[in-house]
Amino acid sequence: MALPLRLSKRLRSARTWIALGVLAPIGMLVVSGLMLLDLRRDAWDKAKQTSENLLQVIEHDISRNIEIIDLTLQAVVDNLKAPGVAEASPELRQLILFDRAASARDLGVMLVLDENGDVIVDSSAWPPRKLNNADRDYFQAHKARRDLGLVMSGPLVSRLTGARIVVLSRRIDKPDGTFGGIVLGSLKLSYFIRLFDQIGLGPDDAINLYLRDGTRLIRYPYEEADIGANIAGSPTFDRFASERSGAFVAVSVRDDVERHYAFTHVGDWPLILNVALATDTIESAWRNKALVISGIVLALCGLTIFLSLLYGRDLRRRAALQAELAELSCTDVLTGLPNRRRFEEVAERVWATARRTHKPFALLVVDADHFKRYNDHYGHSVGDEVLKGLAKSLRASVHRPDDLVARVGGEEFVILLPETDTDGALRIADKLHESVASLAVPSAGIGAGEVTVSVGVAVGPATTASPQDLFERADAALYAAKEGGRNQTRCAPGGPEDTGAMLALRSLHV
Repeated sequence: MALPLRLSKRLRSARTWIALGVLAPIGMLVVSGLMLLDLRRDAWDKAKQTSENLLQVIEHDISRNIEIIDLTLQAVVDNLKAPGVAEASPELRQLILFDRAASARDLGVMLVLDENGDVIVDSSAWPPRKLNNADRDYFQAHKARRDLGLVMSGPLVSRLTGARIVVLSRRIDKPDGTFGGIVLGSLKLSYFIRLFDQIGLGPDDAINLYLRDGTRLIRYPYEEADIGANIAGSPTFDRFASERSGAFVAVSVRDDVERHYAFTHVGDWPLILNVALATDTIESAWRNKALVISGIVLALCGLTIFLSLLYGRDLRRRAALQAELAELSCTDVLTGLPNRRRFEEVAERVWATARRTHKPFALLVVDADHFKRYNDHYGHSVGDEVLKGLAKSLRASVHRPDDLVARVGGEEFVILLPETDTDGALRIADKLHESVASLAVPSAGIGAGEVTVSVGVAVGPATTASPQDLFERADAALYAAKEGGRNQTRCAPGGPEDTGAMLALRSLHV
């Protein structure tokens, strides 16, 4: 039962509602933040999957075309060894050697060079076009070593067509094993551009194809200055070269843009392919959503907090008003003293405490002598001034915070003194008479000593059945004081120090 009451009290508290009104939006912000982080992870997962898919498609296409060219080159080498090919007419030998060349996609030219680097067979022309490529690195490499297999050159400019190309070549051996020349096929760089152009990329995204020595064959979007650049030794390329495939985020050595790199080696060829998506591109759509969602959530949370604070302020004002009304309901408007209602509440509490602790408490009932005379002679306004002065004198007579001074009737007051015996109560009565003796109302011509009070004292709770019983005893003592001549204190019988008879303790006749 106590818990629901405590919960109900807390729910009526302005502080509770303000706290809830602030914590709830904070909770909304936390949840929204987690959702936005989840959306960001989704954006990155999507970007990674897109990169992997692009890599797979591009790598497959490049590998297939290089394989076709290499198979053509191998066929030429094999056909050169076939019986009768060397004795065949030049036209027939061209047909035999390059019968499969037409199936190679984006193939530029295919040539057979002798040991001196001169063209002896041209797949596209007869007689063969005059050309010597003995100075090319791929020719010198084959001449120096016979075990290289397929050699891919860096990006070159064709001496026959003027186009940007990559040359793929294989060595031709004479019957005695000595160097007999090479067969080569060129692949246009425009093939890569057309291939990459089919993929929609952001302004800072890129696709790169490198040789394993770090030479860039092609970059998309295409820029002439990028062709042939070597980035060997850079952190990004070292990562490409050291692993077969993978993905990571790094800053580009080319333009200092942070990108997500997904990379793979192209088949068994000496090529490395990467798809580089700018992190800004990956997060741009998420960032736009995050800004919109964050703005809405912040606005709603701000509105919620604002309304909660307004509601809390309203609750505080209402609570203050209720407290003020409660205080007014227990306060005498004229004198500012607690009224009879307040006196009865405190008296019940003091009486219960005294019965539990067996300590006495005293009650003084004070009444202004001949008060009707002031109202009749001077008017009610003067009478009110007299009552205000009496209230001030009563307050000046007590000093403990638990002592209570209250107005319970027209000119009737009480002083409630917890943990006070008869002697203590009589001392307070003496102070009260002394304080009232100095009371004056100069505006009405009432001098000091003209206003007097009669006091009735009762001490409990030894023989006191209730606070009302104590009040009646004190009130009876008050009437005894008035009948005895006024301006005096009488103590009711029944207190610890009483002898059992009504005792006149002080008579101060003016």
